[in-house]
Amino acid sequence: MYGPCPFTGTGANTGEEMFEIFVTILGIVLIVLIWVMLYDSNRFIVQTHRVEDGRIRKKCRAVVLADLHNKRYGRDNERLIAAVRAQEPDMILIAGDMITARPGKSQETALRLLEVLAKEYPICYGNGNHEYRIKIYPDTYGDMAEKYGQALKEMGIEPLVNSRTLLAEYGLAVYGLEIDREYYRRFHAAKMEDDYIAGVLGQADPGFYTVLLAHDPDYFPQYAAWGADFVLAGHAHGCVIRVPILDRGVISPSLRLFPKYDGGIFREGRSTMVLSRGLGMHTIPVRLFNPAELWVVDFAPADS
Repeated sequence: MYGPCPFTGTGANTGEEMFEIFVTILGIVLIVLIWVMLYDSNRFIVQTHRVEDGRIRKKCRAVVLADLHNKRYGRDNERLIAAVRAQEPDMILIAGDMITARPGKSQETALRLLEVLAKEYPICYGNGNHEYRIKIYPDTYGDMAEKYGQALKEMGIEPLVNSRTLLAEYGLAVYGLEIDREYYRRFHAAKMEDDYIAGVLGQADPGFYTVLLAHDPDYFPQYAAWGADFVLAGHAHGCVIRVPILDRGVISPSLRLFPKYDGGIFREGRSTMVLSRGLGMHTIPVRLFNPAELWVVDFAPADS
């Protein structure tokens, strides 16, 4: 007689055990990812950059805000305001989308923040596609653009809509570029004609260090060709999810996978672009391995 086989049932048991281990590991990974997502969706980090040029006459510091989309960091954005004050800036530069274009959505969060900052710092405000959208579609958004514009005016803020302001004390010319709706296409960028930017902004003044507030980063080569020395952009939100270690953005709000301009510092000839990952969210209201950013830029003479 043969005795019982010592391996009877071992294969089935091993398969069940392996499945349980897989499910356990998967559950742990999902919990970690959810925790990171919640953490990253409710924090911001401070990033810094320094610019030196012979046309810059005097040192100054700018804090850059982009893509707030009515996000709050603490009551009345007290955490964000404290972080701005801690940098002791000479000015605030805005690269668009402080609000979210959604019919009936309150603009109060952005306005309260701007009201506080406008009392303490000069503000150069460049529009993004959301400020632009509420202007060109009044049938959809009603009087949102009129009310928002009036509130800014009462604070002393006049957005730079295809115009400039000269900060002669510092040797800076700050331009605000508002591009047409057709340049905010999903899936792929529309072709921009070579003379488009000069047609709406005129020629860059070579006597000043030119700072361009241009919300959409996709046209950085065109901005550089126009004569922008330094571009401040947003719009991409860091591409929502970033691949750790590689630090690559996965998908942009324009639904493009792994776009070239996803966040950080880029160069084109003699031009530099700081692309903020932004402070808020809208359509895809999460961040993963992609905390929001508050940028600080120091401008200094070349010999400083």
